[in-house]
Amino acid sequence: MSTFNSADIAAFNGGVWVFCEQRQGTMMPTSFELISEGRKLADELGTKLYGILLGHNIEGIAKELGGYGADGVYVCDHPLLENYTTDGYTKVICDTVMEYKPEVMLIGATNIGRDLGPRCAARLHTGLCADCTHLDIDVPKYKQFLRESSTLAPAMIDGIPEEDRNLKMTRPAFGGHLMATIICPRFRPQMSTVRPGVMKKAPYDAAKAEACRIVKPAFSLTAEDIQTQVLSVEKAANKLVDLIGADVVVAVGRGISKDVNKGIELAEQLAAALGGGVVGASRAVTDAGWLGADHQVGQTGKTVHPKIYVALGISGAIQHAAGMQDSE
Repeated sequence: MSTFNSADIAAFNGGVWVFCEQRQGTMMPTSFELISEGRKLADELGTKLYGILLGHNIEGIAKELGGYGADGVYVCDHPLLENYTTDGYTKVICDTVMEYKPEVMLIGATNIGRDLGPRCAARLHTGLCADCTHLDIDVPKYKQFLRESSTLAPAMIDGIPEEDRNLKMTRPAFGGHLMATIICPRFRPQMSTVRPGVMKKAPYDAAKAEACRIVKPAFSLTAEDIQTQVLSVEKAANKLVDLIGADVVVAVGRGISKDVNKGIELAEQLAAALGGGVVGASRAVTDAGWLGADHQVGQTGKTVHPKIYVALGISGAIQHAAGMQDSE
């Protein structure tokens, strides 16, 4: 590990990696989304795509990642990894990255990912772009994205060098009023946390799942490496709305009604009448406390892909529209 140098870019030829989050032996949906997106990036780079999966007794769920595009999965299985701890997961991931040197590392911007990503980036002496909503490597594709989604002058877009092979990581900034694209040209791996629900999951391919290679890297982990102890895992009783997986979303804005409660109740009735839909909200509604943050759609909320999206009393600000623009 002493020879690891994050600035030696030429040494990082270990492919594109995705941290695949699981909880109690169940793969999180974000893992499949990122594997699907990672497949595109790996193809653009002409390299392999690998998942890295940590936990205990989790080898049985690893091959499923191959069905969404992974060429292989690094399975780090250890009793001390059964429950997530920042220290344990950071050590194992960083030791494995230092050994195999991936060029790109993607992590879901979940509660765990937002804790894990910065710690790993700091230890690996590289950069991290947080909360990304768009990723590109291929310059022509990136230019097309800018033409469709930005207000940049055509001459500025055309002037981007075609030979730029850095990962272009786009994220909302200044409360969603600005979209910034960030690159990490001097260090590797190029790391990004990606907002759940933004990337589309590819169709599952059973043949690719069967062909997926399982790799068990050597690593060391002792109780002394972990400064915290998980005594128990308590699941919250609160039921959160599943916006990302919903086929029908009825979203309400600040103009829903003078009688807020009645307006939201009507929206809930409409969502139910449209076939078990769920109620979403603009940022103004969640900021006012009319609905919880788990209902928020937009750049600073959740990105949704329903078959039907109904917006009631919403002005249509670009920050909100960015969270629902891929609705059918």
